[in-house]
Amino acid sequence: MQGRGRALLRFAYVLCGDAHLAEDIVQEVLARMHRRWDKVTAMHHPEAYVRAAIVRQFLSWRRRRASREAVLAEVPEPVGPDEPQHRVLARAHMWQLLAGLPRSQRAVLVLRFYCDLPDDEIATLLGCGESTVRSQASRALARMRTILGEAGVSGDG
Repeated sequence: MQGRGRALLRFAYVLCGDAHLAEDIVQEVLARMHRRWDKVTAMHHPEAYVRAAIVRQFLSWRRRRASREAVLAEVPEPVGPDEPQHRVLARAHMWQLLAGLPRSQRAVLVLRFYCDLPDDEIATLLGCGESTVRSQASRALARMRTILGEAGVSGDG
């Protein structure tokens, strides 16, 4: 586990989209685990255990902040796929779409596409059934497609 702090922080950031909140979540989880660190590091997959705790902390985070997550109404003007700005704008737009999803749906998508986990492992991490994982992913992707359609963005370019 030593030296994995940056990876855990990146993981939390992908979940919440806020660097400060990601730091708070990781610090909270590691502080709670510090009391039983010997048991955690003796586990077969300690990083998976810590990641699961980060997901649970993210899903139950209660702190309200003055600056709330918001999906912007305006979408930047489309650029051609050959232009260097295309990837940057696409990535920024993806963050906006993820930020607009409920936390549980966002967690499912991050675990599926960022962590490349299968549905059974996601279900174990989130403490739900595989069918719930599949329905959450389906709803999240459908919502993202709807928003893209309303913005007049096609998925083919």
